[in-house]
Amino acid sequence: MSVVRATGMEKRYGDVDALDGFDLHVEKGRIVGLIGPNGSGKTTALQCLLGLNRLDDGSIDVLGFDPWRQRAEMMERVAYIADTGILPKWMRVRDLLSYVESVHPEFDRAKAEERLERTEIRLDKRIRVLSKGMHVQLHLALILAIGAELLVLDEPTLGLDILYRQNFYDSVLSDYFTEERSILVTTHEVREIEHILTDVVFIHHGRVKLASSMEDLANDFVKLTCAEHAEVPAGAMSRRSTLAGVEYIYSGIDQAELAACGDTTVPNLAELFVALVGDDHE
Repeated sequence: MSVVRATGMEKRYGDVDALDGFDLHVEKGRIVGLIGPNGSGKTTALQCLLGLNRLDDGSIDVLGFDPWRQRAEMMERVAYIADTGILPKWMRVRDLLSYVESVHPEFDRAKAEERLERTEIRLDKRIRVLSKGMHVQLHLALILAIGAELLVLDEPTLGLDILYRQNFYDSVLSDYFTEERSILVTTHEVREIEHILTDVVFIHHGRVKLASSMEDLANDFVKLTCAEHAEVPAGAMSRRSTLAGVEYIYSGIDQAELAACGDTTVPNLAELFVALVGDDHE
């Protein structure tokens, strides 16, 4: 079942094509990583999916809703954590819980308070005095107490130390994600989320550079590491010198042929992204 089905998304700002025929599909029970450099169109795509921006052309269906025309109904079933604090800083924590309880029909206040008891966040504190890590913890407590069908994460751990980042993703996996829910996440810390993804989409200049399941990546791409002057098959997507030797990335090649030249492994997402986007980005 499709949770998000966006096709032919186009959005222009003057003479800049922020989205240029971009497609994005998210199925139920999947964790999709949307990966791209700054200015690639990630934020614009998320804004359009969340009904915060309007497409110039194309179509978007999120849980059966048009985000621009039916945003209020859609957001009862979708949750969002941004890269910057969007919670009202003048409120106290308890007042924020009361507000969400009054406006969201699915909010379970007891569940939110139970989760906050496991943190250092006190109900009488104003949000503006909370650290960045506490701010994210509070936002996550609200999300988990709603149990939305789709969770959209836009650089959610930006600025957090490694312990907070690890704890955040552990909590999302253990306390939120099920086969009935889906997650769409963007981040620059590709290595940090690679192990939790089921699917990945590379975006660059508003267009799809790659859309694949993680399982298919292991079958479609291979990294060869060999000596500097070793003879290797033509057609490598990239070549990079490292301390371990020269690394080549190939697509659609007989891996047995490569194995005769050196060590073969599956490239990680960062390596694959550089191979697909690196020269174009420069």
